[in-house]
Amino acid sequence: MALEGRVVREGIFAGLIGGAIVAVWFLILDLTRGAPLQTPAILGAVIFQGVRDPSLVSIAAGPIVGYTLVHGLAFVVFGIVAALLVAGAEREPAMLLALLIFFAAFEVFFLALVVFLAQPILGVVAWWAILIGNFLSSISMLGYLSLWHRPLARTLLGGWVNVIREGVVGGLIGGAVVVLWFLSYDTLRFQKPLRTPALLGSAVFEGLRDPSQLRYGMDALDVVLGYTVLHFTAFAVFGVIAAALLVAAEREPRILLGLFIFFWCFELFFLGVLSALDEALVGALLWWNVAIANLLAAVAMLTYFFLGHRSLGARLFERWTED
Repeated sequence: MALEGRVVREGIFAGLIGGAIVAVWFLILDLTRGAPLQTPAILGAVIFQGVRDPSLVSIAAGPIVGYTLVHGLAFVVFGIVAALLVAGAEREPAMLLALLIFFAAFEVFFLALVVFLAQPILGVVAWWAILIGNFLSSISMLGYLSLWHRPLARTLLGGWVNVIREGVVGGLIGGAVVVLWFLSYDTLRFQKPLRTPALLGSAVFEGLRDPSQLRYGMDALDVVLGYTVLHFTAFAVFGVIAAALLVAAEREPRILLGLFIFFWCFELFFLGVLSALDEALVGALLWWNVAIANLLAAVAMLTYFFLGHRSLGARLFERWTED
């Protein structure tokens, strides 16, 4: 009983954390649009009043409070189920796969529910905002649960825990370098503030293909925030892959050459994605500007990685000398 009570408490707190993250995310998005609490007001009106036209919804306490309670309860239930799966994984590690499937299903279920109940409001509550909010919530809940089950993570992942940590930090460093480069470039060239992330966010989330139609200022802060989350997530994943290659290079130093090839492909990949979206975007961002930003990010990430693996360079030279 004591164990079950602890698991339920962990689940309740995890759910409250996840629900709070989503609420804060949409509050920030609503503030960027100049309409605080618009999202919970619309969702509350849809659920409790059957409203289908967002223009008919006013910001009222009733729908907001009602939706907040439903929102919090749903996340608490979700958190308890997640905590039970984590507890089960401590006894049977294969249960971890069920946990990951559960979180993936959570993303799909919530988006499908919104589409089913309130498809007309997707013009106000963007699909990508829902996915990002749930993604941030999932990461926060998994992070909280992992704090209480650290032996489980180390049992399942072993030394990969440190690899993932190193990769995420390296990726965040690279992502920050790119952000600072484009922020400095836009400022020094007297461009509109945050022009680059607004352009990329609008292209990815809204299908923008004509840079002259770009929204600026407060009107574009929502896509800027969304693209920022996507940007750092992509760099974190890239960093983890690079860190894994470094671990392999510790056993076979020549694999280090594969790491440099991986970073070179990283340079070309982003330009290829931009070109696939639209050639006009490449012209608006300037291909050499993108290349410089990614080069600086690669140098910063490699510097960080090699500070933690200083012997690799010498070992690589020795191995090639022996051969």
